[in-house]
Amino acid sequence: MNIELKAVRKLRIHWPIPVETMTRLAGGDLKALDSDAGITSLLDELQATPELGGFGNYHHVFESSAGFEGFTVAEGANPTLGTVGQRTISPTFVFTTYFDDSLDEPAVQALVQRIVDIHPWEVPVIEVSGPLSVSSSTAHMETRMAS
Repeated sequence: MNIELKAVRKLRIHWPIPVETMTRLAGGDLKALDSDAGITSLLDELQATPELGGFGNYHHVFESSAGFEGFTVAEGANPTLGTVGQRTISPTFVFTTYFDDSLDEPAVQALVQRIVDIHPWEVPVIEVSGPLSVSSSTAHMETRMAS
């Protein structure tokens, strides 16, 4: 199998999780992801979006980490968590995947909008990078180009 680099863009989503889910993940219980409705909706969106996470013969690829997100709610906000003027710390699932750099901007905007529509925060943290290079198998690339 030949490995080559292909141009992609990174999509990173910060998703709040309950303390219980964070605790279970920290203890090595990966089933915690299956029982968290928010994470399940995010992973279902990945599965339903073929443009995300393609690495040769591997589909729906993502990386994740658990951490904490901090913020202070400003006047005029309608927060899901926290109160105006106070620092809030939220356990957070950080989800990272990639999509082909050739995806046009309207498609990228539609993809981000689908995430915004299911995200629990008023203003979700969603990062979309510029082009990067990642490894992919040549065989699958040729198959995709032919279809």
